[in-house]
Amino acid sequence: MTLALTVLTTTDSAEKAEALARGAVEARLAACAQVSGPVTSVYHWQQAIETSEEWQVVFKTTEAAYAALEAHLLAAHDYDTPEIIATPVVRGSAGYLAWLAAETVAP
Repeated sequence: MTLALTVLTTTDSAEKAEALARGAVEARLAACAQVSGPVTSVYHWQQAIETSEEWQVVFKTTEAAYAALEAHLLAAHDYDTPEIIATPVVRGSAGYLAWLAAETVAP
């Protein structure tokens, strides 16, 4: 069975989040992407603690497509160091996971 992943990134506007989501789904690097926000992020950046409003995008993809999805996000994202974190899906309904695998194409 194909290993499914959820991949998380954030960006500073709803429009940018939707563009990242749409681009990955159109390229078939993810079967689905969900945008939520705003969220408040607190983080270290360039010797300071920053607080900002961001939108999260969660991509549903496969392990085989991860490298291409990461490359796509790095190319499309405007952050210097975008958050890109993958988490394995350890369980899920068989029908959903089959759909995810069928809708995601690894280059």
